[in-house]
Amino acid sequence: MSKKSDLKFMSGNEACAEGALYAGLTFFAGYPITPSSEIAEYLSAQLPKRGGVFIQMEDEIASMGAVIGASLTGAKSMTATSGPGFSLKQEHIGFACIAEVPCVVVNVQRGGPSTGFPTGPSQSDVMQARWGTHGDHPVIAVSPTTVEECFTEVVRAFNLAEKYRNPVIFLMDEIIGHMREKVRIPEPGELEILSRPRPTVPPEKYKPYDESFGDIPPMAAYGEGYRFHVTGLNHDETGFPTNNGKIIQRTEERLLRKIEANKEDIIKVVDMYADDSPEVVVITFGATVRSARAAVRTLRDTGVKAALLALYTVWPFPETQVREVTEKAKLVVVPELNLGQLIYEVERCASADAKVVGVNKINTEPITPVEIINKVKEEL
Repeated sequence: MSKKSDLKFMSGNEACAEGALYAGLTFFAGYPITPSSEIAEYLSAQLPKRGGVFIQMEDEIASMGAVIGASLTGAKSMTATSGPGFSLKQEHIGFACIAEVPCVVVNVQRGGPSTGFPTGPSQSDVMQARWGTHGDHPVIAVSPTTVEECFTEVVRAFNLAEKYRNPVIFLMDEIIGHMREKVRIPEPGELEILSRPRPTVPPEKYKPYDESFGDIPPMAAYGEGYRFHVTGLNHDETGFPTNNGKIIQRTEERLLRKIEANKEDIIKVVDMYADDSPEVVVITFGATVRSARAAVRTLRDTGVKAALLALYTVWPFPETQVREVTEKAKLVVVPELNLGQLIYEVERCASADAKVVGVNKINTEPITPVEIINKVKEEL
């Protein structure tokens, strides 16, 4: 049983901020934007009390630059935004990818494109999270389905960022961000907290991208006696730019490999009734998982062998898990608060014998269990 002192009634945005603090956040830079502003508001009050730094920058571009700079000094750093701000951050996210700078970027999604509908829910940034910045680059994107998971999953996001020296997108949505639920705050030490690998060589022998240490080189912090070069250009193991094609290809392949080769550690999915050889599989993420869960239970009560695959890691996409759960399915339903994005990945990975259909909605309202149930009945 949880102690009453462990329980709090919080919004998803507040739980995200509290989880970041639990994970060791010491630096936040951001710019107010609905529906993520409560994260900045919460941290503006709490970070200074805990010895951290909060700064409101002049815009989203500068915010992301500040987050990268803080991380290079050894700080666990984060920013929070929504769709329009997420678009502005993309060039710096690419910089963090090629420079291998760990950080967490929270995107509380809202309707779009452009300014769109600031106070309405959306899941339309799922492809932007993967392909928003140019070039071949590694991406990790994590998505919670409850307020309490905003706490626990942002801790996981920080751990992944630190472990793999990579930016991690924390893909929330307005529903989860503004919903209030009971949250149990773990005791210190209850959840594992990871930190980036540190160098074991003296400063004069340190190379920031030394591949002899493996796909994830140790990372020194500015201010601790280590001097090294950081650039958004293709670089060699010293961090200085190179035009050597072999080095460029080898390095970019390593950047992708450090994520692709560790999918088992990075990918997290939760399935319901997947061992029951389902004929209908519902696959979704974020707040829509809540409606899908209710829909699957109702379908099973009426005799339909239905299952749910909830994606807590959206990127890298859980290809193996989708393939396995749809192996004997006749119908795969992909509900998402957009006009069809995740469904293309599901189609690519699902059993060839399964029909894949979407339930899509962008009218500022969430997808309901009834809408998912009706789609299943319509297609069976």
